[in-house]
Amino acid sequence: MDVQEVRKLDAYLKRLFGNARIRVVPRPKKDDSAEVYIGEEFIGVLFVDDEDGERSYNFQMAILATDLEE
Repeated sequence: MDVQEVRKLDAYLKRLFGNARIRVVPRPKKDDSAEVYIGEEFIGVLFVDDEDGERSYNFQMAILATDLEE
C-alpha cells in the first residue's frame, strides 16, 4: 500500500463509521497491509486482496474474551 492508498482508506473509514479518531497507519516492512487505530488503541489490520485482478481490502479485527468483560 502506498501513502495515497492509506490516505484514501483512512478517509473512507472515518466517513463510514463517523469517527474522526480512526487512523490507518502503514505497517513497517509490510506493503500488503496497514494497521487501524481508534486514537491510540490498535483495533485491527487492513489487508490488500488483488485476487482476479480486482483490488479489494479485508479488515481483520480480533475481539478477546477479556475485552468483553465490564
